[in-house]
Amino acid sequence: MTEANQLVAVKSWPQRIADTILDQCREDGYHDYPLERWAYVPGMLLMAMGRAGKQLNDERYYSFMHRHMDHFIAEDGSISTYTLEEYNLDQINQGKNLFMQYERTGDERYAKAAHTLAAQLISQPRTTAGGFWHKKVYPFQMWLDGLYMASPFLAEYARTFDRPELMDETAHQLILVESKTRDKRTGLLYHAWDEAIEQDWADSVTGQASNFWSRAMGWYAMAMVDCLEHFPVAHPKRGTIIGLFERMCHALVRVQDPASGLWYQVLDQGARKGNYLEASGSIMFVYAMAKGLRLGYLSGVFRAPMLKGWEGIVRELVTEDERGVHLHRICQGAGLSHDRNGTFDYYISEPVVSDHYMGIGPLLLAALEIERLTN
Repeated sequence: MTEANQLVAVKSWPQRIADTILDQCREDGYHDYPLERWAYVPGMLLMAMGRAGKQLNDERYYSFMHRHMDHFIAEDGSISTYTLEEYNLDQINQGKNLFMQYERTGDERYAKAAHTLAAQLISQPRTTAGGFWHKKVYPFQMWLDGLYMASPFLAEYARTFDRPELMDETAHQLILVESKTRDKRTGLLYHAWDEAIEQDWADSVTGQASNFWSRAMGWYAMAMVDCLEHFPVAHPKRGTIIGLFERMCHALVRVQDPASGLWYQVLDQGARKGNYLEASGSIMFVYAMAKGLRLGYLSGVFRAPMLKGWEGIVRELVTEDERGVHLHRICQGAGLSHDRNGTFDYYISEPVVSDHYMGIGPLLLAALEIERLTN
């Protein structure tokens, strides 16, 4: 397929995906899922729908996000089902939607809710070098996942409320975790790092986890590009982060499957028995590269691998029927703990599912970025 044909083919994808989300949530009941609790996966889905509403000029998509967010935000700006003292970075992610709500309505309760989430990050437990613990119950651990959950929120908060010291904090978190998790041989990033070297999954010398999980690097890739969008051009760490982002993308292209254009669940072990081409990580890489190209953070050499990745997603992972767009081969979830040891066998043992919002949310985000870049 030529690039010109690819561009035509993707133009309608955002609307098709967003309409599927509306239809499926209507069938399941708008007030059941994703409204069970304030959490990072529904928060990402709502963010994708809010962006779709703005980009496609379709109020239905924005209203979907707004209505679901308002289920949690009380008149005094407090957030239902959220507890600051958990110090859980995952709980920051849904707060990214507050900025669009505040911009559109001027309602101070959204600002108050954002101030609460920022207060958590300002007082978040930290490593000795100042890195945010992923959760209070995960002491001295930095996870790549957490950079996506918290850093873009903090960067947008810093810009919205003129808190330049928090932009500095955002830069510090992004650069620190890269320095602690990067493998010099491959350029890939390990899932997490335990400064205390207490966890079963942590290397006894480096504290690093033992494998390169696709979605963990996907979270971090999206975090970098989403944060950079808010950095002032003259910020002293902006160029460093752009350089780290491009270096990381080169490492990702080196492990991209040449036949499908996708990426494996365990990134550097594609030929190993049991490994598989995974949807969410592949989609996140395409999103990050497309946005990086659009905003000028990446050189043009990434355009071909990005488009190859998008074509592979559509060809290998997506189907359509009368119920809409379906996404397959999504790792349902993975983490690191006493019973989740971070080995290759662990990562390939987690359930693989279809149509989970863990994949559908990034799919809509990627489709929107592809459309913006190619139009």
